[in-house]
Amino acid sequence: MIHTKSIFTSVSVVAIALTAILLSSRAAVAKTSTLDNLQAAYNGESNAHARYLAFAQKADAEGYGEVASLFRAAARAEEIHASNHAAVIEKMGAKPQAKIETPDVKSTRENLQAAIKGETYERDVMYPDFLKQARLDRNRDAIKSLNYAKTAEAEHAKLYTEALNKLDQLKGTKSTAFYVCPNCGFTARTLPAKECPSCFTPKEKFEKVA
Repeated sequence: MIHTKSIFTSVSVVAIALTAILLSSRAAVAKTSTLDNLQAAYNGESNAHARYLAFAQKADAEGYGEVASLFRAAARAEEIHASNHAAVIEKMGAKPQAKIETPDVKSTRENLQAAIKGETYERDVMYPDFLKQARLDRNRDAIKSLNYAKTAEAEHAKLYTEALNKLDQLKGTKSTAFYVCPNCGFTARTLPAKECPSCFTPKEKFEKVA
């Protein structure tokens, strides 16, 4: 005679065991995915830094001094983002890794278009997805670093779009000062009234890039 109670007990034990394995597996994936995302962001920001410096040289060569300054300011911001991501990666016990590729430099107009495409993707897709995972993992350091970068990329997309829309007027311009927050990479044409709108760093600490 088969005891129903024994069958139910056995099924319950198996179900509990399977649930524990599933939850453990999901936790392991979550723990590694934020690190993977940070590595991807670090690689992306490191390459953006190199790419924008190359774009700046091209803009200077074509006589777009103000656009060259914008590219240099953005490059500095990307360097700050990479540094922030690296710090979190190291805190998680890993080593930041980046594979720097040779920048694909075209005309300044095309370079601006490429920059807008890249910044828009980071603003609308990449960083929001990375932030979603970091929040699931409750990784506050990652959330802060990723959010700083996302906010700055939004400003970069805006500045690049403005430059592209009036590119003909910028021909023959000289270098122009832009201001970059050394803590989060927020980039602006003028100093904020009091502090960084993203991380509240005092305006006196902003770096002037031309």
